[in-house]
Amino acid sequence: MIRFENVTFAYEKGKPVVQSVSFHVQRGETVGLIGANGAGKSTVMKLLLGLAGPGAGVSKQFFDGTILVDGLEVLPAHIAGIREKLGFVLQNSDNQMFMPTVLEDMMFGLLNSGMTRQEAEERVDSTLESLGLMDLKYLYNHKISGGEKRMAAVATVLAMEPEVLLMDEPTSALDPYNRRVVIRAINSLPQTKIITSHDLDMIYDTCSRVILLAGGKVAADGPAREILRDEKLLTANRMELPLRFQGA
Repeated sequence: MIRFENVTFAYEKGKPVVQSVSFHVQRGETVGLIGANGAGKSTVMKLLLGLAGPGAGVSKQFFDGTILVDGLEVLPAHIAGIREKLGFVLQNSDNQMFMPTVLEDMMFGLLNSGMTRQEAEERVDSTLESLGLMDLKYLYNHKISGGEKRMAAVATVLAMEPEVLLMDEPTSALDPYNRRVVIRAINSLPQTKIITSHDLDMIYDTCSRVILLAGGKVAADGPAREILRDEKLLTANRMELPLRFQGA
């Protein structure tokens, strides 16, 4: 579903932030993308979405390699089709939820995709029901909790029925209860998922595979249960064991 082939990218000439990165993500996989600050995680997401690199029309002096989404190369000519396949849940839900109510936020993208109002509201209802969130439908975004807003942001993206779900720090700043709600929701979704997070316990609970980035390169790629128990590997790459394994 996702292919990075020897991808190198620099925002400034001669200063690559991603170097010779290669990985494949199969349809239906849930992959954790981890690494210390500055490792290249956000840049990989931007490259996928066409917000940086060839999808944004960057010249060859800043980019080398190939990025494919479901067989489509990430190039300006394919961006519209690629973005129909990708759903991106931002780290800060306030940057994503910009309409007065949850309903209006969820309807916005659907109406702009050509749906009638009735069709869009039916899609909203089916999405909220599937997540057990119907009680949020008519609530004002500025009056709901951080956890509720995070779940509403997920629902807004899912209503567009993307094939791939990209999530940036989905549990950051959540209390323990809402964190568990988000984890259960992630595990219930059938989409291909790539999740970036410093919450390695959440990554352990949701991802079958982990890609560890360090200095813009792939430092490790394998089963989450192996990589997230490897204290030597994590420490060498400025990370710590998940809390559940510390002191074990």
